[in-house]
Amino acid sequence: MTTKYDVTIVGGGMITQVQVLPSVYQLQRLGLVGEINISALNAAPLKALAEDETLRKAYPGQKFNAYPDFNKVDPGEAFPDLFAEVLESMAPRNIVFVALPDQIHYMAIKKALECNQHVVTVKPLVLKYDQAIELEHLAFQKGLFVGVEYHKRFDDRALMARQAYRKGNFGEFKIGQATMIEPYYYKDSNFQNWCTCENTDFFTYVGCHYVDQVAFITGMKPVEVSVHGIVDKYPNGNDGYLWTDGRVIWENGASLSVLDAIGYPKDAPGGNHQGLRMFCKGDSDACLVIHDDQDRGLKHCFNKPIDGKRYHEPSPDYFKLLYRGGEGLEPVGYGYRSIEALIRAAARVNEAGDNLAARQAVIRKIDGEGVLATPANSSYNELVIEAARLSIRNNGRPAIIEYGDNPKVKFKEW
Repeated sequence: MTTKYDVTIVGGGMITQVQVLPSVYQLQRLGLVGEINISALNAAPLKALAEDETLRKAYPGQKFNAYPDFNKVDPGEAFPDLFAEVLESMAPRNIVFVALPDQIHYMAIKKALECNQHVVTVKPLVLKYDQAIELEHLAFQKGLFVGVEYHKRFDDRALMARQAYRKGNFGEFKIGQATMIEPYYYKDSNFQNWCTCENTDFFTYVGCHYVDQVAFITGMKPVEVSVHGIVDKYPNGNDGYLWTDGRVIWENGASLSVLDAIGYPKDAPGGNHQGLRMFCKGDSDACLVIHDDQDRGLKHCFNKPIDGKRYHEPSPDYFKLLYRGGEGLEPVGYGYRSIEALIRAAARVNEAGDNLAARQAVIRKIDGEGVLATPANSSYNELVIEAARLSIRNNGRPAIIEYGDNPKVKFKEW
C-alpha cells in the first residue's frame, strides 16, 4: 500500500493557482498525497483558490484546508505567523511546498526543516549561497529532502539536449542567448508588492531558469556575471528592475546573454516570449541548440475572445488541464512532471524509514543523479544570484564567482 504524504503549501499566489495546487491535487487523486493544507498571509487568495472554477472542474470533490479560514476571518486581515503554527502541527517527514516571494524562501524553508518536514520550493532556492549551504547541511543532518522546482529541467527539450551534449554530440558551448519576457500585465499583479529593487529583479526571478538550464545541459559552472537593470515603476509607485540584460561567463570562457523583463504585450498571441540559443564548436563544424520555447507550433483563432483576444498561440508543454476520460481533468506538461518527480523524491527518501544513515544515502544518490535540483548539486545558482545582485546594484559592474572550499562572489578587478 502506498504511503500518503500530507502536503502544506505555503503561499497562495499565482504559481499555486496555475501549477502547484493542481499538481498536488493530481497526486492526491493518484493516492500519493493525503491532506492538503494551504497557508497564506491572508484569506483572500485562499478563497479565490477554493472558488476557482477550473480547479473545481478538474478535481471535483477535492478540497484543501485553508489557513486562515476564509469563512471565519476578514479577507484582508494578515496572519504572518500562522504558517509556522501549521508546520508545527504536522506529523514529521511529510512535505512542505514553499511558493513564496524570493526573499522569504529562506525563512520558510528553514522553519519547515526545523519542523522535520521534507521541502520542495519554487525557484530560486534562496538568494544567498551561505543560506543554501546552511539549509543543505540542516536537511542532511535530519535526513530530509530539499528540492528546487526548476521545472524547465523536465521539458523534454532540455533533457534531450543534456543527453546529447554530454555524449559530445554538440561539441563545446561557446556563445548563446536566453530570453524570458513575461507579460506586461504582471505589473498590475502582486509582483508590485514584492518584486521590487530592494528584494529581487527579473534576471534573478526568471533568468535563473535559463542559467540553470545551460548548467544542466553542459555540466559547466558559471564564473562571472554582469547585469544591467532598468528601473521602472509599478502602478502602485514601487520601483522594480523590470527590464534586465545579463551576461554570464562560464568556466570555459563561453558567454550567455540573458534578457528578462515584464515587457510582453497584452495583445500578443502567446503568454510570453522565451527561448534558448546555444552555439557550439564541433570537431569540423559548428553545432547548435535552438529552443524556441514561446513557439510550440499551435495557432488558434477562436469564435469569441478568450482573455480579451481571439488569436492565441498556446503552449501544450508547460502546464495544461485536459480531459482524458474518467472524472475531472488531468495535468500534462513539464510543470506537472517536475512537481511529481520532486514529491516522489521526498517519498523515495522516506522509504528508508527511521534509519537516518539510509535516508542520507538516498539523498546523496539523488544529489549525484543531477536531474532534480538540490542544494548540494545546484548551489551555483545562488552564487549567480549573489553576483547578479551585486552587479545590478552597481550599474552592471561585473562580479566573479570564486569556487573552492569557501566559494564567494566579488567584483572583477580590471
